[in-house]
Amino acid sequence: MTSQTAQRLDGKALAQKLNSELKERIPSLQAQFGRPPGLAVLMVGEDPASAIYVRKKERICSETGITTFGRHFPTDTPQQELERFIDELNQDERVDGILLQLPLPDHLDASTLLYRIDPDKDVDGLHPANFGRLVRSEMGWRSCTPAGVMRLLQEYQIDLPGKRAVVLGRSILVGKPMSLMLLEANATVSMAHSYTSAEDLQSLTRNADILVTAVGQPGAITKEMVKPGAVVVDVGISRLNQAGGKSRIVGDVDFEAVAEIAQFLTPVPGGVGPMTVAMLLQNTVSSYSQRASQKSLVG
Repeated sequence: MTSQTAQRLDGKALAQKLNSELKERIPSLQAQFGRPPGLAVLMVGEDPASAIYVRKKERICSETGITTFGRHFPTDTPQQELERFIDELNQDERVDGILLQLPLPDHLDASTLLYRIDPDKDVDGLHPANFGRLVRSEMGWRSCTPAGVMRLLQEYQIDLPGKRAVVLGRSILVGKPMSLMLLEANATVSMAHSYTSAEDLQSLTRNADILVTAVGQPGAITKEMVKPGAVVVDVGISRLNQAGGKSRIVGDVDFEAVAEIAQFLTPVPGGVGPMTVAMLLQNTVSSYSQRASQKSLVG
């Protein structure tokens, strides 16, 4: 059998393209509506990874023309203070999107805070109202990471109707909405999780035309687990420590080995991660356009 090298699904390049398109579009919208789009990013505590993500989001927003209303709260911030601040953002006409950076310190109830966000400003797609709209295939904000995966598949003209798709992981952030979006695109979808036996897992993955993994286990997906010619999307992110105090970011997939058998494969980093931020910006600008248009009609 002739060896092959999978084509990379370049999320970084696509995200740059989408962000550039927004950057060109926003000035005309701002001239029409009288203000720029606004995104509020809330972070609580000192989680290093969250700090990096928030800085990246705010930097890209600034480069694109989106005003940020971010606020970094101390670790010991009480629940009531955050709820009050979210209420203020819900009423602030300059704010089109609200994002609560996860994870939160243990004393805070993330679900209650997420539910507090106005569903129409929930550009991260985590409010149950928006999840319910996804279940019903209705219009609503889609969770950014799985939405980014779908946009990446679309860019590379990967057909989904009738394909066998397997999603590893069942989180509310990725696994569950990812499965629903693939189902919405007419794929035949199976899910696997921590209670799936190793035998069943390999049987599922070996028959998957589309394999999406989001389990956060380095090297969990080996060459033997992948169907020849499959599309493999690696959402997993893990940090591996190396000699000299250095570290590197890896995904769930044994990239070099799987690249020999898959048709398409996302790199980590540079695959799904940039698309998550790009979808956040897309949702924010869409919310901005809708809200500003409605206000213009009412006015």
